Amino acid sequence: MNLPRRTFLHLAAGAAALPAVSRAAWTQAYPARPARIIVGFGSGSAADILARLIGQWLSERLGQPFVIENRAGAGGNLGTEAVVRAPADGYTLLLCASTDTINATLYDKLNFNFIRDIAAVTGIARGPNVLVVHPSFPAKTVPEFIAHAKANPGKISFASAGIGSVSHVSGELFKAMAAVNMVHVPYRSLAPALTDLIGGQVQAIFSSMPPSIGFVRAGKLRALAVTSAMRSEVMPDLPTIGDFLPRYEASLFTGLGAPKNTPAEIVERLNKEIKAALADAGMKVRLADLGNDPMPMTPDEFSKLIADETEKWGKVIRAANIKPE
Repeated sequence: MNLPRRTFLHLAAGAAALPAVSRAAWTQAYPARPARIIVGFGSGSAADILARLIGQWLSERLGQPFVIENRAGAGGNLGTEAVVRAPADGYTLLLCASTDTINATLYDKLNFNFIRDIAAVTGIARGPNVLVVHPSFPAKTVPEFIAHAKANPGKISFASAGIGSVSHVSGELFKAMAAVNMVHVPYRSLAPALTDLIGGQVQAIFSSMPPSIGFVRAGKLRALAVTSAMRSEVMPDLPTIGDFLPRYEASLFTGLGAPKNTPAEIVERLNKEIKAALADAGMKVRLADLGNDPMPMTPDEFSKLIADETEKWGKVIRAANIKPE
Protein backbone atom coordinates (compact mmCIF):
# COMPACT_ATOMS: atom_id res chain seq x y z
CA MET A 1 0.00 0.00 0.00
CA ASN A 2 1.35 3.40 -0.98
CA LEU A 3 0.68 6.17 1.53
CA PRO A 4 0.28 9.80 0.49
CA ARG A 5 3.52 11.70 1.03
CA ARG A 6 2.00 14.00 3.68
CA THR A 7 0.62 11.03 5.65
CA PHE A 8 3.95 9.19 5.43
CA LEU A 9 5.92 12.18 6.70
CA HIS A 10 3.48 12.70 9.56
CA LEU A 11 3.77 9.06 10.67
CA ALA A 12 7.55 9.10 10.33
CA ALA A 13 7.84 12.22 12.46
CA GLY A 14 5.61 10.69 15.10
CA ALA A 15 7.67 7.50 15.18
CA ALA A 16 10.89 9.47 15.56
CA ALA A 17 9.44 11.38 18.50
CA LEU A 18 8.41 8.24 20.40
CA PRO A 19 11.85 7.43 21.90
CA ALA A 20 12.26 11.00 23.14
CA VAL A 21 8.78 11.01 24.68
CA SER A 22 9.33 7.60 26.28
CA ARG A 23 12.75 8.67 27.60
CA ALA A 24 11.32 11.86 29.12
CA ALA A 25 8.46 9.95 30.76
CA TRP A 26 10.89 7.34 32.04
CA THR A 27 13.25 9.86 33.63
CA GLN A 28 10.37 11.85 35.13
CA ALA A 29 9.19 8.67 36.85
CA TYR A 30 12.66 8.04 38.33
CA PRO A 31 13.03 6.35 40.68
CA ALA A 32 10.29 3.82 40.02
CA ARG A 33 11.95 1.05 42.03
CA PRO A 34 14.70 0.66 44.67
CA ALA A 35 18.18 1.86 43.73
CA ARG A 36 21.52 0.87 45.21
CA ILE A 37 24.64 2.82 46.12
CA ILE A 38 27.73 0.65 45.92
CA VAL A 39 30.54 1.35 48.38
CA GLY A 40 33.95 -0.14 47.65
CA PHE A 41 34.77 -0.46 51.34
CA GLY A 42 33.45 -2.39 54.33
CA SER A 43 30.55 -1.58 56.60
CA GLY A 44 31.43 1.06 59.18
CA SER A 45 34.08 2.76 57.05
CA ALA A 46 33.92 6.53 56.60
CA ALA A 47 32.75 6.05 53.00
CA ASP A 48 30.06 3.62 54.17
CA ILE A 49 28.78 6.05 56.81
CA LEU A 50 28.58 8.91 54.30
CA ALA A 51 26.81 6.67 51.77
CA ARG A 52 24.21 5.71 54.38
CA LEU A 53 23.57 9.34 55.28
CA ILE A 54 22.99 10.25 51.63
CA GLY A 55 21.08 7.04 50.92
CA GLN A 56 18.65 7.74 53.76
CA TRP A 57 18.13 11.30 52.52
CA LEU A 58 17.44 10.18 48.95
CA SER A 59 15.09 7.44 50.15
CA GLU A 60 13.03 9.92 52.11
CA ARG A 61 13.01 12.58 49.38
CA LEU A 62 12.40 10.36 46.36
CA GLY A 63 10.10 7.74 47.86
CA GLN A 64 12.15 4.67 46.96
CA PRO A 65 14.83 2.85 48.98
CA PHE A 66 18.44 3.70 48.14
CA VAL A 67 20.12 0.59 49.49
CA ILE A 68 23.81 0.59 50.44
CA GLU A 69 25.76 -2.36 49.07
CA ASN A 70 29.32 -2.93 50.29
CA ARG A 71 31.73 -4.40 47.72
CA ALA A 72 35.02 -4.23 49.60
CA GLY A 73 38.25 -5.33 47.97
CA ALA A 74 41.17 -4.26 45.76
CA GLY A 75 41.28 -0.80 47.29
CA GLY A 76 37.74 -0.01 46.20
CA ASN A 77 38.19 -1.22 42.64
CA LEU A 78 35.70 -4.09 42.96
CA GLY A 79 32.90 -1.69 43.79
CA THR A 80 33.84 0.73 41.03
CA GLU A 81 33.97 -2.01 38.41
CA ALA A 82 30.54 -3.26 39.47
CA VAL A 83 29.08 0.18 38.75
CA VAL A 84 30.98 0.57 35.49
CA ARG A 85 29.39 -2.66 34.25
CA ALA A 86 25.87 -1.87 35.51
CA PRO A 87 23.06 -0.56 33.29
CA ALA A 88 23.17 3.22 32.85
CA ASP A 89 19.67 3.71 34.25
CA GLY A 90 20.29 5.47 37.57
CA TYR A 91 19.56 2.41 39.68
CA THR A 92 23.19 1.52 40.39
CA LEU A 93 25.29 4.36 41.78
CA LEU A 94 28.81 4.64 43.18
CA LEU A 95 30.07 6.29 46.34
CA CYS A 96 33.19 7.81 44.76
CA ALA A 97 36.21 8.51 46.93
CA SER A 98 39.73 9.90 46.74
CA THR A 99 41.01 6.34 46.41
CA ASP A 100 39.46 6.15 42.94
CA THR A 101 41.73 8.96 41.75
CA ILE A 102 44.75 7.26 43.34
CA ASN A 103 43.94 3.81 41.96
CA ALA A 104 43.87 5.15 38.41
CA THR A 105 47.69 5.31 38.50
CA LEU A 106 48.48 2.86 41.30
CA TYR A 107 47.03 -0.13 39.41
CA ASP A 108 48.46 -0.86 35.97
CA LYS A 109 45.74 -3.11 34.58
CA LEU A 110 42.32 -1.98 35.70
CA ASN A 111 39.36 -3.21 33.68
CA PHE A 112 37.97 0.30 33.47
CA ASN A 113 38.99 3.95 33.16
CA PHE A 114 37.46 5.84 36.07
CA ILE A 115 37.34 9.23 34.36
CA ARG A 116 35.88 7.80 31.15
CA ASP A 117 33.53 5.16 32.56
CA ILE A 118 31.96 6.91 35.55
CA ALA A 119 29.61 9.87 35.13
CA ALA A 120 30.19 12.46 37.87
CA VAL A 121 26.97 13.38 39.70
CA THR A 122 28.12 15.63 42.54
CA GLY A 123 30.56 15.98 45.38
CA ILE A 124 29.36 15.08 48.87
CA ALA A 125 32.03 15.96 51.41
CA ARG A 126 35.69 16.75 51.86
CA GLY A 127 37.83 16.36 54.95
CA PRO A 128 41.49 16.73 55.82
CA ASN A 129 44.02 14.32 57.17
CA VAL A 130 45.79 15.48 60.29
CA LEU A 131 49.51 15.01 60.99
CA VAL A 132 49.67 13.38 64.42
CA VAL A 133 52.67 12.28 66.47
CA HIS A 134 53.28 10.63 69.83
CA PRO A 135 53.26 13.15 72.72
CA SER A 136 56.93 12.35 73.41
CA PHE A 137 57.96 13.30 69.86
CA PRO A 138 60.34 16.29 70.08
CA ALA A 139 58.62 18.38 67.38
CA LYS A 140 55.60 20.47 68.34
CA THR A 141 55.18 22.32 65.03
CA VAL A 142 55.52 21.46 61.34
CA PRO A 143 58.77 23.46 60.95
CA GLU A 144 60.21 21.61 63.97
CA PHE A 145 59.02 18.30 62.48
CA ILE A 146 60.78 19.07 59.18
CA ALA A 147 63.96 20.15 60.96
CA HIS A 148 63.97 16.99 63.09
CA ALA A 149 63.41 14.81 60.02
CA LYS A 150 66.26 16.48 58.16
CA ALA A 151 68.56 16.02 61.15
CA ASN A 152 67.58 12.34 61.37
CA PRO A 153 67.24 11.05 57.78
CA GLY A 154 65.59 7.65 57.53
CA LYS A 155 64.97 7.46 61.29
CA ILE A 156 61.39 8.75 61.39
CA SER A 157 58.70 6.26 60.42
CA PHE A 158 55.22 7.27 59.34
CA ALA A 159 52.40 4.76 59.34
CA SER A 160 49.46 4.57 56.95
CA ALA A 161 46.26 2.66 56.31
CA GLY A 162 48.03 0.75 53.53
CA ILE A 163 50.03 1.19 50.35
CA GLY A 164 48.33 3.73 48.11
CA SER A 165 45.93 4.92 50.80
CA VAL A 166 45.31 8.64 51.18
CA SER A 167 47.30 8.57 54.43
CA HIS A 168 50.21 7.06 52.49
CA VAL A 169 50.24 9.43 49.52
CA SER A 170 49.73 12.40 51.88
CA GLY A 171 52.98 11.41 53.56
CA GLU A 172 54.78 10.89 50.26
CA LEU A 173 53.70 14.32 49.06
CA PHE A 174 54.98 15.79 52.34
CA LYS A 175 58.31 13.98 51.95
CA ALA A 176 58.77 15.34 48.43
CA MET A 177 57.78 18.92 49.20
CA ALA A 178 59.72 19.12 52.49
CA ALA A 179 62.71 17.23 51.04
CA VAL A 180 62.88 14.82 53.98
CA ASN A 181 63.61 11.10 54.17
CA MET A 182 61.07 9.15 56.22
CA VAL A 183 60.28 5.44 56.29
CA HIS A 184 56.75 4.34 55.33
CA VAL A 185 55.14 1.59 57.44
CA PRO A 186 51.86 0.34 55.88
CA TYR A 187 49.09 -1.25 57.94
CA ARG A 188 45.82 -2.87 56.88
CA SER A 189 43.83 0.04 58.29
CA LEU A 190 44.28 3.14 60.43
CA ALA A 191 43.10 1.47 63.63
CA PRO A 192 46.20 -0.73 64.19
CA ALA A 193 48.43 2.04 62.86
CA LEU A 194 47.11 4.45 65.50
CA THR A 195 47.50 1.77 68.17
CA ASP A 196 51.18 1.39 67.29
CA LEU A 197 51.64 5.17 67.18
CA ILE A 198 50.24 5.45 70.69
CA GLY A 199 52.56 2.59 71.71
CA GLY A 200 55.57 4.35 70.21
CA GLN A 201 56.31 1.77 67.47
CA VAL A 202 56.00 4.48 64.77
CA GLN A 203 56.48 8.23 65.01
CA ALA A 204 53.79 9.85 62.86
CA ILE A 205 50.62 9.30 60.83
CA PHE A 206 48.80 11.48 58.30
CA SER A 207 45.49 10.22 59.68
CA SER A 208 41.92 10.99 58.72
CA MET A 209 40.18 12.89 61.49
CA PRO A 210 37.41 10.57 62.75
CA PRO A 211 39.66 7.79 64.12
CA SER A 212 42.36 10.11 65.51
CA ILE A 213 40.53 13.11 66.94
CA GLY A 214 39.50 11.27 70.12
CA PHE A 215 43.10 10.30 70.87
CA VAL A 216 44.21 13.90 70.31
CA ARG A 217 41.57 15.24 72.70
CA ALA A 218 42.51 12.59 75.27
CA GLY A 219 46.17 13.64 75.11
CA LYS A 220 47.34 10.29 73.73
CA LEU A 221 48.47 11.90 70.46
CA ARG A 222 49.61 15.38 69.46
CA ALA A 223 48.22 17.01 66.32
CA LEU A 224 50.58 19.30 64.44
CA ALA A 225 48.55 20.43 61.41
CA VAL A 226 45.81 19.51 58.98
CA THR A 227 46.55 18.60 55.37
CA SER A 228 43.73 20.58 53.76
CA ALA A 229 44.12 23.96 52.07
CA MET A 230 41.98 25.65 54.75
CA ARG A 231 41.79 25.14 58.49
CA SER A 232 39.27 22.61 59.71
CA GLU A 233 36.17 23.75 61.56
CA VAL A 234 36.50 20.63 63.71
CA MET A 235 39.97 21.63 64.98
CA PRO A 236 40.16 25.34 64.11
CA ASP A 237 43.29 26.01 66.20
CA LEU A 238 45.42 23.73 64.04
CA PRO A 239 47.39 25.36 61.21
CA THR A 240 47.54 23.80 57.77
CA ILE A 241 50.71 22.15 56.48
CA GLY A 242 50.39 24.56 53.56
CA ASP A 243 51.07 27.42 55.98
CA PHE A 244 54.65 26.13 56.07
CA LEU A 245 54.86 24.24 52.77
CA PRO A 246 53.10 26.49 50.24
CA ARG A 247 50.74 24.63 47.86
CA TYR A 248 50.72 21.47 49.97
CA GLU A 249 47.19 20.04 50.06
CA ALA A 250 45.91 16.53 50.63
CA SER A 251 42.35 15.77 51.61
CA LEU A 252 39.80 13.03 51.32
CA PHE A 253 36.69 13.58 49.24
CA THR A 254 33.55 11.63 48.57
CA GLY A 255 30.93 12.07 45.89
CA LEU A 256 28.34 10.25 43.87
CA GLY A 257 28.92 8.70 40.46
CA ALA A 258 26.93 6.65 37.97
CA PRO A 259 27.71 4.52 34.91
CA LYS A 260 28.60 6.59 31.85
CA ASN A 261 25.66 7.43 29.59
CA THR A 262 23.27 7.66 32.54
CA PRO A 263 20.53 10.05 31.34
CA ALA A 264 21.38 13.67 32.08
CA GLU A 265 17.92 14.19 33.57
CA ILE A 266 18.61 11.54 36.22
CA VAL A 267 22.06 12.94 36.96
CA GLU A 268 20.59 16.41 37.40
CA ARG A 269 17.82 15.17 39.69
CA LEU A 270 20.26 13.33 41.93
CA ASN A 271 22.53 16.37 41.91
CA LYS A 272 19.66 18.62 42.99
CA GLU A 273 18.56 16.34 45.82
CA ILE A 274 22.08 15.84 47.20
CA LYS A 275 22.75 19.57 47.11
CA ALA A 276 19.57 20.00 49.18
CA ALA A 277 20.90 17.42 51.63
CA LEU A 278 24.24 19.22 51.98
CA ALA A 279 22.43 22.50 52.70
CA ASP A 280 20.44 20.90 55.53
CA ALA A 281 21.55 21.99 59.01
CA GLY A 282 21.23 18.50 60.46
CA MET A 283 23.31 16.99 57.68
CA LYS A 284 26.02 19.62 58.20
CA VAL A 285 26.23 18.62 61.86
CA ARG A 286 26.55 14.94 60.96
CA LEU A 287 29.29 15.71 58.45
CA ALA A 288 31.15 17.87 60.97
CA ASP A 289 31.06 14.99 63.46
CA LEU A 290 32.97 13.00 60.84
CA GLY A 291 35.49 15.79 60.30
CA ASN A 292 34.00 16.66 56.91
CA ASP A 293 32.71 19.78 55.21
CA PRO A 294 29.89 19.68 52.63
CA MET A 295 31.15 19.73 49.05
CA PRO A 296 28.18 20.45 46.74
CA MET A 297 29.22 20.62 43.09
CA THR A 298 27.76 20.57 39.62
CA PRO A 299 28.52 17.42 37.60
CA ASP A 300 31.10 19.38 35.59
CA GLU A 301 32.78 20.72 38.73
CA PHE A 302 32.96 17.26 40.26
CA SER A 303 34.31 15.82 37.02
CA LYS A 304 37.07 18.45 36.99
CA LEU A 305 37.97 17.68 40.60
CA ILE A 306 38.30 13.99 39.75
CA ALA A 307 40.54 14.77 36.77
CA ASP A 308 42.70 17.18 38.78
CA GLU A 309 43.12 14.77 41.70
CA THR A 310 43.95 11.91 39.33
CA GLU A 311 46.71 13.97 37.73
CA LYS A 312 48.04 15.17 41.09
CA TRP A 313 48.26 11.75 42.74
CA GLY A 314 49.54 10.19 39.55
CA LYS A 315 52.61 12.41 39.77
CA VAL A 316 53.18 11.49 43.43
CA ILE A 317 52.79 7.76 42.80
CA ARG A 318 55.17 7.78 39.85
CA ALA A 319 57.76 9.94 41.62
CA ALA A 320 57.71 7.74 44.75
CA ASN A 321 57.51 4.54 42.64
CA ILE A 322 54.58 3.26 44.70
CA LYS A 323 53.38 -0.21 43.79
CA PRO A 324 50.22 -1.94 45.08
CA GLU A 325 50.49 -4.78 47.55
